[in-house]
Amino acid sequence: MGDCNIREIENEELSISANVIRESFLTVATQFHLTKDNCSTNGAFIETGRVARDRVNGIKMFGLFKANKQIGFVGIAKYDNNTYEMKKLSVLPDYRHNNYGKALINNVKDYVKSLNGKILKIGIIDEHEVLKQWYLSLGFIEKRTRSFSNLPFTVCFMELKL
Repeated sequence: MGDCNIREIENEELSISANVIRESFLTVATQFHLTKDNCSTNGAFIETGRVARDRVNGIKMFGLFKANKQIGFVGIAKYDNNTYEMKKLSVLPDYRHNNYGKALINNVKDYVKSLNGKILKIGIIDEHEVLKQWYLSLGFIEKRTRSFSNLPFTVCFMELKL
């Protein structure tokens, strides 16, 4: 990862970040047959305007850059006084399995700890066993699952104590 860096996303990079999220989430959308009709909130269908609104609403955004090309993204939302939530963790498919996702999570952990945060949360597709196992290997624990009437899958809520 020597030629990579993680830094806060600038306003003029929101469109590129939206593209990174879309391309990254498209593989999972395809795998789980998610469409704009049955799961419009999935990252595979995110538009730049939504990313901009999230930023205005307080989501801190970081990008992973390799040779000045953005290849990853993560958002961080304050959940309550001690708890933060990761949003739209993304690594472009061609760059996966090189510890870039782990680097983004480590950056999030450091950022949240600097704010005296104690817990980091994420919600994932419960049926996505490979992703769930990856988060478990990083120290996250499964807290609960929940079905939502507007989603064609069960959501697994996971937490990491910092």
